Amino acid sequence: MTQPGRELALQSYRIEHEPFYAEVRDEVALFTIAAASKMPVMLKGPTGCGKTRFVQHMAYKLGRPLITVACHEDLTASDLVGRYLLKGQETVWMDGPLTLGVKHGAIVYLDEVVEARKDTTVIIHPLSDDRRLLPIEKKGQVVEAADEFMLVMSYNPGYQSVLKDLKQSTKQRFMAIEFDYPTPEVEARVVEREAAVSAAVAGSLVKLGGKVRNLKNHGLEEGVSTRLLIYAGTLIRQGVPPDRACDVAVARPITDDPDMQRSILELVKAIF
Repeated sequence: MTQPGRELALQSYRIEHEPFYAEVRDEVALFTIAAASKMPVMLKGPTGCGKTRFVQHMAYKLGRPLITVACHEDLTASDLVGRYLLKGQETVWMDGPLTLGVKHGAIVYLDEVVEARKDTTVIIHPLSDDRRLLPIEKKGQVVEAADEFMLVMSYNPGYQSVLKDLKQSTKQRFMAIEFDYPTPEVEARVVEREAAVSAAVAGSLVKLGGKVRNLKNHGLEEGVSTRLLIYAGTLIRQGVPPDRACDVAVARPITDDPDMQRSILELVKAIF
């Protein structure tokens, strides 16, 4: 495809404005090197710690389109690669998101890839080694990836089980960047910026987040994400009292246990 045609095909996947991202370690440099080296990247970390925002930031920084696929247990190979569809009296081929990215040089981001069926994730194997090929069995074709194509996937190791884990044959094709919740200083800066609240409110929310995460060892399955702290900050900025904002944006989303919810609200009262 000519360059103008390629640009037209991917125009809706370009990120027009730079997403805010506060670097925690050296992930920006690592990702940049991986992109230049045509190396696939795996992002590992808990829910809501910034993996998706990081990919958006890097797509903007590298000037590449970003095609995101939210993986789920019903995701089939055809959903990724493409399928024949009826159009009027004709049968036409429609490229899937993976094929579109491979052909036109986009970053394809498979979000929470562990949720996809294992027979679906196998199709990325030829793309994630030095072959960089995508077989399209229904068309009898093999597509070679464009130079700018990059494969990125994410998953939350905290939700691993025997039934939902990545095969070693998949894991060992990717460079892995570990993500975790930012340091309190960085997280406070993120919450202040994204929720548009004062530094004092952001600091209190981050302090709450740290104490709630410590409850993981006392019956809480998952710590509070930075995303939820931003939600709470946004509600506070709109005039919702802090205890109510933290109730609906922190306590209730992360647990259904009434005792645990009460414990979190006691922390809110102590901090605010």
